[in-house]
Amino acid sequence: MLSFVFFLLIILFLIIEICYYIKNAFLLYDKTIISILNNDFSSDFSKHKSYKNYANLFQLYETLKNKESLEISKDIIYRSILNNIDTGIIILKKEGEDWDVFLMNNYFSKHFDIPKITKWKYLKKFLPSLYQIIEKNDFKEVKIPLEISFKHQDAQLYVMQTSRSEIYDQDYFIILLNSIQNLIEKKEKQAWVNLMNVISHELLNSITPIRSISKNLQELVQQEVISTEDLEDVKNSVSTILRRSDHLQQFVESYRKLAMLPAPKKLSTELSKWIENGLKIMAVLFEKENIEVINTISFDRLISIDNQQMEQVLINLLTNCIHALAGMEKKQIIISAEIKERRTFIMISDSGRGIEKEIQKKIFLPFFTTRKEGAGIGLTLSKSIIESHGGYLTYRIINKKTTFSICLLDE
Repeated sequence: MLSFVFFLLIILFLIIEICYYIKNAFLLYDKTIISILNNDFSSDFSKHKSYKNYANLFQLYETLKNKESLEISKDIIYRSILNNIDTGIIILKKEGEDWDVFLMNNYFSKHFDIPKITKWKYLKKFLPSLYQIIEKNDFKEVKIPLEISFKHQDAQLYVMQTSRSEIYDQDYFIILLNSIQNLIEKKEKQAWVNLMNVISHELLNSITPIRSISKNLQELVQQEVISTEDLEDVKNSVSTILRRSDHLQQFVESYRKLAMLPAPKKLSTELSKWIENGLKIMAVLFEKENIEVINTISFDRLISIDNQQMEQVLINLLTNCIHALAGMEKKQIIISAEIKERRTFIMISDSGRGIEKEIQKKIFLPFFTTRKEGAGIGLTLSKSIIESHGGYLTYRIINKKTTFSICLLDE
C-alpha cells in the first residue's frame, strides 16, 4: 500500500515537472517571438541552450540582433557625418498627408537658429521663404538659388537642392542648403593659399642663391688682393645674380599681367575669322614641328569678343598643344565647335600624352608649369580672359587625350 502511494507521488511530481517545463518552453518561445517582432534585442537566450528544439529560433534571434547592432552603428556614423558638414540638411518623412522631420543636422539648426522640430509645418514660423518654395513646388526635386533671411539679418543667397526617395514604402524628402557666400569664401581662401605657396616658392628659389652668392662675394672683396681665379668667381657670381634678378622681374611682370587684366573691349567678330587669325600666327611653328591642324568647324557665327585678348587665348592653348605633341609620332590638333542653348563651345584637342593625373588639379594655378622655360601663366591668363567675357574654360580627358573647351555666352 505504501509502495503504491509512493509510486503515485512520484508520478504526480513528474507530471508537475513536465507541465512546468512545457509552460516555460512556451513562455520562452513567446518571449523570443515577441522580442523579434518588437525589435527588442536586450535579452540573452544563450543560457537556455537546454531547449535544443529552439536552437534555430535562438540562432535567428542572434542573427537579427547582430543586424540590428550593425544598423544602429551605421545610423550613428551617418548621423555623425551629417552633423559635422557645413551644409544645411533636413530630411522629411511622409506620415499620412503630413511630413515629419526625420532628421535635421546640427549645421541647419545652428546656422538658422532653429530648434530640432518634429513637424515640417513648424518650419513655416522660422523659415517662411524655404517653406513656401518647397510647398509651391509640391515637394518635387529642384536645384535653384534661394534668398533666405533669418534672425533679422539681410537676406543671404543659398543653393537649394532637393531630392525625393521611396525606401521600403516610406516616402523621404531631402533638402540641402549651401551658402554661396561660404563657398566663395572657401574658394577665395584656397586660391590665396595656392597663390602664396607659388609666390613663396618662386621668391625662395631666387633669394636663397642670391643671398649665398652675395655672402661669398662679400668674403672675396674683403681680401687685400683678388686673384685671377677669384675675379672669375666674382664675374660668374654677378652673372648668376643678374639671371636670378631677371627671373624675379619676369615673375613680377607676369603677376602684374594677371592682376591688372583690363576689361575686354568686345566687338562682334566672326568665329571663323578669329580661328583663322590664330592659326595664321601659329602656322610657322606648326610647320616647323610637322603638326597637322584640322579645323572641323563647318558653320560661322558672330561672337562678341575682345579680339586681342581672345587671340592670346587661342595662341596659349595652341602653344600648349605643341608642347604636348613633342616627341609624338602622330602630331595632330583638331579644332571643333558646337552651339547649345545660346552658348558657343570651341574645342581644341591634340593627340599628345594628355595631362598627368597628379597635376590635373594644378594646371590653372598661377605660375604652375612643368616646362623649364615656361612662366606658368598661359592657362591662368586664358581662363581669366574667358571669364571676363562671361564664359568659362574647362578641359576633359578621354582615353588619355586632352580637350580644352571654351564656352562663350551669346549676348
